[in-house]
Amino acid sequence: MFDGTSQGASLRWVGKAIGLLDLDAFFASIEQLDHPEWRGLPVIVGGSPSKRGVVSTASYEARRYGVRSAMTSATAARLCPDAIWTSGNFKRYREMSAKVMAILVDETPLVEQVSIDEAFFDITPGRYSREEPYEICARIQARVSELGISCSIGLGTTKSIAKIASERDKPRGLTIVFPGSEQGFLAPLPIRSLSGVGSSAEKALSALGIKTLGQLARANDADLARVFGSLAKTMRMRALGTEESAVASVYAEDAPKSVSCERTFEADLYDTGEIKAAIMHVAAMTGRRLRKKGLKGSTVTLKIKHSPTSLHTAQTRLPTPSDDEHLFGAVATGLLERLWKEGQPVRLIGVGISHFADPKAEPIPFAERDARNEKLSKTTDLVKERFGDDALRYGRDLRFAERVSDTAPLGKVDA
Repeated sequence: MFDGTSQGASLRWVGKAIGLLDLDAFFASIEQLDHPEWRGLPVIVGGSPSKRGVVSTASYEARRYGVRSAMTSATAARLCPDAIWTSGNFKRYREMSAKVMAILVDETPLVEQVSIDEAFFDITPGRYSREEPYEICARIQARVSELGISCSIGLGTTKSIAKIASERDKPRGLTIVFPGSEQGFLAPLPIRSLSGVGSSAEKALSALGIKTLGQLARANDADLARVFGSLAKTMRMRALGTEESAVASVYAEDAPKSVSCERTFEADLYDTGEIKAAIMHVAAMTGRRLRKKGLKGSTVTLKIKHSPTSLHTAQTRLPTPSDDEHLFGAVATGLLERLWKEGQPVRLIGVGISHFADPKAEPIPFAERDARNEKLSKTTDLVKERFGDDALRYGRDLRFAERVSDTAPLGKVDA
């Protein structure tokens, strides 16, 4: 715990109090909870090594071997050959995540879920409670433990501080950065600790002799502008611990920012027609998810991976919000030329929709063809809901049924 008392900070909290709850090795912890015989053993949740899978979560026992989230399953299998593998049970993970988020909402209405296993929460004294924020955090941890899993919490005056603090002491950590101690906490940390500093920014900053957040906070404006552009001021404020950051006043799962699906293929795709069919295959899954949530969006995003480390995305806007994969799938297919050249391998395809329309707004009339497609999509949904996903499939779905990795989604709220 970082309490900052050596810097003269008061133990009585004054000002904003923002926490970040991070569930410890969440998927793997659920598996160990549900399979007591797996406790104390290395458990990996992810796609199989033989199908170009990726690790979703690894238990702490597996992490001792160097296994990490987003690592290829083949690499994880080499590092930890005796691990227990499971593709995961996302219905179960969602149920447990909902229970955890309900605990937070019970403590404060200001909860912003950012992934299936992470959420910011605002417990500023005087708004919804007279208790000290660190006492509330301790109670939240105890309540989560009663579910049979654990969490780590970071508490500070900004989202950035809370995020960094939550990662400092895991598992079951409670790291508190009291008001007045922000610089003592942040200054010695490496620059990569800060949200917004990726590998390229780290390399550019290191070339300028900037390796800690304290050095970043003191850097001249011109250097930061060269690295971060228009975000230079924001990054300095984050490094100083003075960034203004508010927690959303609504439960984030009630208002998702985007809905997407993606699939990794066990063998690279090269053929243009096959890649376009795969985009429509993934778009259909996104469309079904949109309709299930009652959402229509106007921004289409296509994501392509040529290799495990190369990620490329392109976006465009629709003339009107839609949940019809026949429409936005065709638009996503049109984005392919921005991201792919003939001869390049395609390892992963993702299709996402964002910028959602107000569900209370008057519906925009469909053209005759769009109306037929909308009816077809809804009828397909009904058949699948009643008889299962395999009851009705297009030719493109059959084409890829046995050709995708069994990797589970990596912690998205909507995935």
